Amino acid sequence: MPGKTGRKSKLAATIAFLLALAIWLVRESRHEPALLPEGEWRMVLRVVDGDTLILDGEERVRLIGVDTPESVDPRRPVEAFGKEAAAFTRRLAEGKRVHLAYDQQRTDRYGRTLAYVYLEDGTFLNAEIIRQGYGHAYTRFPFAYAEQFLQLEREARAARRGLWAEQ
Repeated sequence: MPGKTGRKSKLAATIAFLLALAIWLVRESRHEPALLPEGEWRMVLRVVDGDTLILDGEERVRLIGVDTPESVDPRRPVEAFGKEAAAFTRRLAEGKRVHLAYDQQRTDRYGRTLAYVYLEDGTFLNAEIIRQGYGHAYTRFPFAYAEQFLQLEREARAARRGLWAEQ
């Protein structure tokens, strides 16, 4: 009978490994952290456009690594898919608590806070906008998730989601 016990423990170890691998793959495919970063939670008061938020305390936050079509710049007409991108971000974030994480640079030349934004359910907002095709990876400046965001953009284009859908 020692053979059956050995096979059972190998099977149990294999199942445990496959379960751990599946959990890791799900998290990796959504580009979510295993645990949210430590720190304070903030309230999104208003979504300005697809890549800019106003938080409690009137702090203006520009999402790192994502660029959505313009929908509110008074110097330019609303860009194609700008209103849809703003509405998508509004549905996900407006009136919700978020956690901010930062990269190399904390503010931009306009005084906006530059941040990665995580929703309470673990959704990585910056990545989700690109994944769903409401924006593209903005790689003019280096940032930690550049390669992941570019991959998400390629996937959205290939799947013809959002901006990349046939009109």
